[in-house]
Amino acid sequence: MENVLGKVSATGVLPVIKIEKLEDARPLALAFLVAGIGAMEVTFRNDVAADAVKAIKDAYPEMVVGAGTILSPNLARQAIGAGADFLVSPGYNPVTVSYCLEHGITIVPGCSTPTELETAVSAGLQTVKFFPAELGGGVVALKLLSGPFPNLQFIPTGGINYSNLRSYLSNGFVAACGGSFMAKATLIREGQWDKITENSRKALQISLGFELAHVGINHNDRSEALTNAAAMDRVFPLGVKVGSEKSSFLGTAVEFMHLPSYDSNGHIGFWTNSCERSRAYFEKQGLAIREDSIVRDEKGRMKYFYLADKIGGFELHVVRK
Repeated sequence: MENVLGKVSATGVLPVIKIEKLEDARPLALAFLVAGIGAMEVTFRNDVAADAVKAIKDAYPEMVVGAGTILSPNLARQAIGAGADFLVSPGYNPVTVSYCLEHGITIVPGCSTPTELETAVSAGLQTVKFFPAELGGGVVALKLLSGPFPNLQFIPTGGINYSNLRSYLSNGFVAACGGSFMAKATLIREGQWDKITENSRKALQISLGFELAHVGINHNDRSEALTNAAAMDRVFPLGVKVGSEKSSFLGTAVEFMHLPSYDSNGHIGFWTNSCERSRAYFEKQGLAIREDSIVRDEKGRMKYFYLADKIGGFELHVVRK
């Protein structure tokens, strides 16, 4: 069940869409796929929803499609029958959740209180929807709620937009953010698919959160590294932090490697909000990572890794913020 949600968290953004006309379903899904977003949620608020899900899955089986606003087992059956990969509900309905769990259906119920979260954990769920996110306290509330529920992943929805997307996705307990901000109803009605793709790419960039972290320069040994670090510090007095093992730093942006690594000139490090999302993104670009370079934290999440290919003789190093 969680494998489906892993594909949702691979991009970190989940378009939540009400499709009013069946003919809009396929071009809308394609607009997301072109941008690199492989999951979407179709709300079951009208008679078009089931046919829209089926049309999308028939045309683009690689698209992971969720059915939203599932309020009963009957709607759950209808959505799964149409081909939905997972279900989302605005609140925690024990009858609907129990039905889905009994039938092996992935459901993400809405939870906004400790009691609801405790109920979800007791049912064996690992991912819940935090709704309405902004009205429910936003990132501050999520940080407090994640404390007693450290193994829960959240999909905040409601009030998410470009201005606050980064603040949510920079937290490891957020699997993805849901919202309609990438494909507003007016854009869909006007058939502005290119604009929706552009908006979706912007959201994906925010989700990945790439920023330059540091540049690492290889040296033959520790003595050479410290000599060059001191020389650069005389020109740019940022302070040298001498490391005991692999490297020393000038300030925070230049790393002097005590020993060369991966037969290269050095490496360029990039921050990311999520190494898992970054890996999925690179794989879509046809880029591999060095499996032997992966370092994980105590929860099994990736802390950093290196790409397999070099650019300009430099390794590319990806580090979780």
